[in-house]
Amino acid sequence: MKQDFLTGNLLLAMPNLADANFTQSVTLVCLHTPQMAMGLVVNRPTNLTLGSLFGHLSLKSARSEILDQPVYQGGPVQTERGFILHSPDCSGESTQRINDQLAMSSSRDVLDAIARGEGPTRFLVTLGYAGWESGQLEREISENAWLSSPVDPDLIFTLPPEKRWTVAAERIGVRRDHLSIDAGHA
Repeated sequence: MKQDFLTGNLLLAMPNLADANFTQSVTLVCLHTPQMAMGLVVNRPTNLTLGSLFGHLSLKSARSEILDQPVYQGGPVQTERGFILHSPDCSGESTQRINDQLAMSSSRDVLDAIARGEGPTRFLVTLGYAGWESGQLEREISENAWLSSPVDPDLIFTLPPEKRWTVAAERIGVRRDHLSIDAGHA
């Protein structure tokens, strides 16, 4: 397997995925190695807003237009830890490049830059992440739990969250109403 096999791809939860944390989720794979995989769910907004998060962290925002943006549920692992999925036009001490169009940061410096109006042009803030141990994600894909789809930053940053699964699936020729929960093997 190539070192970065699914890094930078979207995972679309299939109807038979039993874990309620991922029902109808769209997850961006931020890192995929033979040892593990890590991703951020990008279609689960919470009731927490950036304004509330900034207040909790004692940050003053120079950008009032972003204060109502939701913070997303990035996954069930370390739900108290924040991650910023963003355009690569800004970086901080923990920034990791996912591909030419996306980066991920987990340090406060990028969030501070966003509050000051000096951060990335496009971003999505999550709490928590999705994680898989060695071979787990590959096994789940072979069990028909996930579909893989190429990423499009516009899908993540522009589309309403409730449309992200359907649009990503349609881009690879899949319609939800035509899906079966049975896995097929040739």
